[in-house]
Amino acid sequence: MGWHGELIKIDNNRYRIPKSYKSGMRTDGLIYASESMVSKINQDKAPEQVANVATLPGIVGYAMAMPDIHWGYGFPIGGVAAFDMNDGVISPGGVGYDINCGVRLLRTDLTEEDVKDKIKALVRALFHNVPSGVGSKGKIRIDDREVKEVLRNGAQWALKKGYGWQEDVDRIEERGALQGANPDRVSRRAIERGRPQLGTLGAGNHFLEIQVVDDIYDHEAAKDLGIEDIGQVTVMIHTGSRGLGYQVCDDNVKMLGKVTIKYGINIPDRQLACAPIKSPEGKSYFEQMACAANYAWANRQCIMHWVREAFEKVLGKKAEDLGMNLIYDVAHNIAKFEEHMVSGETKEVCVHRKGATRAFAPGHKDIPEIYKNLGQPVIIPGDMGTHSYLLLGTQKAMQETFGSTCHGAGRLMSRSAAMRQTKGRRIDQELAKMGVYVLSASNEVLRQEIPEAYKDIDMVVDAVHQAGISRKIVRMRPIGVVKG
Repeated sequence: MGWHGELIKIDNNRYRIPKSYKSGMRTDGLIYASESMVSKINQDKAPEQVANVATLPGIVGYAMAMPDIHWGYGFPIGGVAAFDMNDGVISPGGVGYDINCGVRLLRTDLTEEDVKDKIKALVRALFHNVPSGVGSKGKIRIDDREVKEVLRNGAQWALKKGYGWQEDVDRIEERGALQGANPDRVSRRAIERGRPQLGTLGAGNHFLEIQVVDDIYDHEAAKDLGIEDIGQVTVMIHTGSRGLGYQVCDDNVKMLGKVTIKYGINIPDRQLACAPIKSPEGKSYFEQMACAANYAWANRQCIMHWVREAFEKVLGKKAEDLGMNLIYDVAHNIAKFEEHMVSGETKEVCVHRKGATRAFAPGHKDIPEIYKNLGQPVIIPGDMGTHSYLLLGTQKAMQETFGSTCHGAGRLMSRSAAMRQTKGRRIDQELAKMGVYVLSASNEVLRQEIPEAYKDIDMVVDAVHQAGISRKIVRMRPIGVVKG
């Protein structure tokens, strides 16, 4: 089942797929990984997908993948690629089905000691307050006209409706609203799917997590981000654009399959269906994708509001008095028009990040003013029983990866394989023995999302840290989890 090519070692954290590997490759493939991770990567066909991406028209730099690489639709998950605005293409397979699946992290003034006797009550309050599970419907009732406002304005729509604080928007990638969204392009079916699901967690690897800081690597930077001490409580929210984003991707995958032929683009895999960036079809996909991204930011904003309410209810204090400030919110599945250095000159390119996080360096114009001297916060979630991380973007990321880094641990085991392996097991009880209280809409989801179904997140984060494309600041461990 594995890949039959060769990964050529460049250094301890980078491996190359030469463009001579496959006919049609326009550039080399580059995979960020430590030596100990390579054998697992070779067991997956994902490096083949990196090579396939390298064949697409207008690609600039390398076709890249992060250490959390695994098989995806078209592009590998963990894939990063940038394309020239004039000669390049845009591909739904380079963004994925869960458009703007992403993560936001809240800090608090609480310590583990403050919440240890109330963790079950807090998790139950979160579970009750934030709808979760397959096909879950939210508490927000809006008509089609207002859905379109959400698609246009993202988190800023939610803020105007009273969900959150003014400062929140300043701490969200793109300030929670990607420009260029055109709700009139979005299909009727996508609108219908999105209308009842705003403010819902969904299922799969999506979660709400109460965490405790258990290691700090740079105390000064951590303090600037709002993390003061080991033992401090944080809250992480991981979800995306729900059925609306899935439908936008599905609509365009079907449409662009024909378009690729129309423009005479040869692709080695039909899942790489694409269109020239400036073509009517390419523009239409971007406008719809931006809508789904904005829906996801609004979704996480509403959920964060209810997370704060849950803490208020259980702890009897206002969220402001608990210090529940948003640190940052990042997108993991998105395509964007950004300026980067290409062959010594600044050019606008279309950067696809699929299972990858933006990691801009200190001083970048798109970083919030409060973090300008630090670099962009990068949030890397674990899964139930594993660590999560807060990192910062670097200048090396700007030079090498179009300002990108990893997004999580990356799956080792398919969901069906995880189900086979966990037959008869009570995952909630296993996690309880590890000190993690978990509630889920179904035991099946817990079995699919067992920690051993994922790569070792510590190894993944160490690889990007040692490669210099982001740097470790804080590590957190879970104590309470709501799974979709």
